[in-house]
Amino acid sequence: MTDISVLVPGRIHTRVIERLEGRFTLVRADVATLDAATLAGIRGVAVSGSFPAAAIDALPNLEIIASFGVGYDGVDVSRAAARNIVVSNTPDVLNDEVADTAVALVINTVRRLPQAEAFLRAGRWGRGESFPLSPLSLRGRRVGLYGLGRIGLEIAHRLEALKLEIGYHTRNPRADVPYRYFGSLREMAGDVDILLCIVPKTPETHKAIDADILGALGPQGVLINVGRGWSVDEAALIAALESGTIAGAGLDVYYDEPRVPEALLGFEQVSLLPHVASASVPTRNAMADLVADNIIDWFSIGRARTPVPETPQPISG
Repeated sequence: MTDISVLVPGRIHTRVIERLEGRFTLVRADVATLDAATLAGIRGVAVSGSFPAAAIDALPNLEIIASFGVGYDGVDVSRAAARNIVVSNTPDVLNDEVADTAVALVINTVRRLPQAEAFLRAGRWGRGESFPLSPLSLRGRRVGLYGLGRIGLEIAHRLEALKLEIGYHTRNPRADVPYRYFGSLREMAGDVDILLCIVPKTPETHKAIDADILGALGPQGVLINVGRGWSVDEAALIAALESGTIAGAGLDVYYDEPRVPEALLGFEQVSLLPHVASASVPTRNAMADLVADNIIDWFSIGRARTPVPETPQPISG
């Protein structure tokens, strides 16, 4: 398959390159820098991040876009679908890692464990000081999951082990779970103590967690976000933390990554991570392997392993 050109625009996990190199002719460049002949020869793309309609339209013979990550909002899927181009992502292989991180954020935020470790490392315990009692506890808390897909289900299963009552809000109720369904995000926020966001980036989720939702969550409430920073109105969140409208927040994602609002860094009741929910060597290797396997399978057997639902999967020619 070395006669098949695969474009790798920008940075991607090195394991993707290692798996594809030697099998295909790799073109490691931005679309805008390539001549017409090179563009015409590209039949596959391996990408981490954005791949807009203009880039898709520049490649007349493109068949597959393999995206690194479970979220694929950076790829213009509607344009790909219109051209019968398959888009794949990397679901399932990161579910456990992200779910573990979500639960860790819940515990860290409620019990302020990172602050306690910083207190110890600063030598304050050794000097005879006592770390303050955490204002909150997990005991008796109710969790509302905003989103209950594959990762949301893994989070829910872990939270059950912590003896927490679980509810959820999605567009439609699920018949295969025992958790309480809320017909609106506002209704759920008013009933729970922990609001955990794990929804994808869509027009409907843009700043869905706003001042009204935070107000409903209330002064004992905690916001956890491991989905997309896009879903939270950060100005409203900062105001809610400053005023005591909510008790705390744990965030792994932000609206304008990697920029984190300076105000968030100053809150003792906030736990912040640099978008590391899936960032372990085994999980990132598995994600990279799935990117490579989608491309290899497409050009060897005419099927991608994990096509996204919006794109077709005809047999490649």
